[in-house]
Amino acid sequence: MHIASVGTAFPPHRYPQAVITGAIKEKMRDKLDMPDVMDRLHGNCGVDFRHIMFPLDTLGTISGFGPTNDLWIKGAMELGEKAIQKALDHVGLRPKDISAIFFTSVTGIACPSIDARLVNKMGFPRSVKRIPIFGLGCVAGAAGISRAADYVRAYPKQYALLLSVELCSLTWQENDSSMAALVACGLFGDGAAAVVLAGEETELAKRPTSVKNPCPKILATRSTFYPDTEHLMGWNINESGFNIVLSADVPQLVKAELRSTVEGFLEENGMRMEQICSFIFHSGGPKVLQAMESSLGLPPHALSASWNSLRQRGNLSSASVLTVMQDFLLNRPGSPGCYSMMGAMGPAFCSELLLLQW
Repeated sequence: MHIASVGTAFPPHRYPQAVITGAIKEKMRDKLDMPDVMDRLHGNCGVDFRHIMFPLDTLGTISGFGPTNDLWIKGAMELGEKAIQKALDHVGLRPKDISAIFFTSVTGIACPSIDARLVNKMGFPRSVKRIPIFGLGCVAGAAGISRAADYVRAYPKQYALLLSVELCSLTWQENDSSMAALVACGLFGDGAAAVVLAGEETELAKRPTSVKNPCPKILATRSTFYPDTEHLMGWNINESGFNIVLSADVPQLVKAELRSTVEGFLEENGMRMEQICSFIFHSGGPKVLQAMESSLGLPPHALSASWNSLRQRGNLSSASVLTVMQDFLLNRPGSPGCYSMMGAMGPAFCSELLLLQW
């Protein structure tokens, strides 16, 4: 199984972090005991810019789950189509070449799902298999690739597509002044990413891998569930929409569990940490990235692509790790034969790891 290409799409509205912070402070000024604390919280998020699906002056003008979710559907269709087209164009494929579509998001819901609506709009084959996924949150980018890889392992002559769309700005709740909500509205951004997975017997997989044509092979994947950690991350969903659940204990869990998870995964595949040339990790936030670095004992700049994605776009939930992968494909592919580790963590609490070879 090979990762053949990644395409991304972002809303046209991109703002400096300070501008977004100022707008939210103004909207919530009467609900905060100390409005200026938001400057400190958002300043510590490691984010310089974020994309927002709709103009910042519309923030808070739509209320209620239904109207907000309608905007999510509209935005997900727009960004999803762009991301898919970019991923397909990059490797010369057309929608009719795709046999299965995996779709993930945790910032809105739709039935028919977004993937079904794009089948009609973009001309995917009538026989296409659709696998919409909801609830995995930040881990879903890596988990989605793993599940799509499972598919092309079973059908090596076929191509599968993963689409992730996250419009985190639409989950903001003006009446939620909890610490988790104040951190989240400074950390998360909007964006979409699509990934083409190629089965081993496809033409794309048969092309020689090179710096100019990187197409890393997925050697193995591993899902890990950490028991009794459901309270650490997720949503409380009610009539007003999505209220964030985000515990301050997440970085500590990452620091405590990640190394043994990675080492166990590598041991299963007859490998050691020293053989991994690069790490393609989800941009979960400064404390999470620091916990990853500390747990794995990584050298300086080992996660520079993840840190850069966080600075330029914020945390895009499931799409973040896919944008980091795109950076590797475009700018820093490994030398032929070297190994990379791709990974993300998310609600439940859980992790997903992939062992790649360039």
